[in-house]
Amino acid sequence: MQLLLPYVLQVWRLLCGRLICLDVKDSFCSSLLIYNFRIFERRFGTRKFASFLLGTWFLSALVDFFLVQVFQYLFKYEVEELPAGLLAPVFSLFVPFYQSIPRMLVTQVLGHIHITNKTLVYIVGLQLLTSSPFMWLLALSGLISGGLYHSNVLWLQKILFVPAWVSGVVKYILEPLFSSSQPNDETPLGMGATLDIQRQQRMDLLDQQLLLAQYNEARRNTRHQPQAGLFQWTRLFPSLRHRGQNRHPVQPHPQAQTQQSTQPPLLENSPVAEEQVARLVEMGFSRIDALEALRASNNDINMATNFLLQH
Repeated sequence: MQLLLPYVLQVWRLLCGRLICLDVKDSFCSSLLIYNFRIFERRFGTRKFASFLLGTWFLSALVDFFLVQVFQYLFKYEVEELPAGLLAPVFSLFVPFYQSIPRMLVTQVLGHIHITNKTLVYIVGLQLLTSSPFMWLLALSGLISGGLYHSNVLWLQKILFVPAWVSGVVKYILEPLFSSSQPNDETPLGMGATLDIQRQQRMDLLDQQLLLAQYNEARRNTRHQPQAGLFQWTRLFPSLRHRGQNRHPVQPHPQAQTQQSTQPPLLENSPVAEEQVARLVEMGFSRIDALEALRASNNDINMATNFLLQH
């Protein structure tokens, strides 16, 4: 029994070192990233998300040992201690985040620096990467592990996964503690009371974001060249609500009208129902904005309303 005690302590130390963060900044950044990466849980399910973390956790432990030995062989420097915590699986989540989540432009700074919906996540990951000297080794290990598991190399997804009975037991124990109260009869169905409804709403939101990104790209292609200057304020602070009202009146020219008639705008290809335009105008939106939003959403009144409220 005494002979086995040192090995048990080593295994316990390994498990604690791979799960518990000792640095407050590492704990904060990794928790923020895991919370943001919960989009995969809503998209693929809790069991697949937990299986990805479990699989990359095992793979990163092996890859860490291999990279330490390679680093010691190449540079003749012994790595005595690596940062503790669930760090390598956090870096492995950047692989499906880069490949699966579409990049949508939010704004531009100085006319050349693109700010997208993924910029903040990469900034937090860079902050976590620079928190300690050998964090780059864990980051490389996590990216390698995430790439192997996400690509299902050697059928790793069938080997390293969370069993269904474990998922059922955890769900039975934790779901009553963290789930919200059941909706009553007066609660509308679209409030997201169940997990399936929330997942469907998340997928609908992603579809809306893709559609809005295509709409904004079409508007940028047909928009005039921005005015010169160091900051392009029209890109930083767009105002769709008042763009039609602040438009300067232009005197009609016969030649210009003939040219415009031969080249119709891109956004005027699909017909728009006047009834839906009237409903949006009654809500307080201008007719020009209502027409543009309805054309971009294929006459979907709900998506057009969400777009006008967000812009």
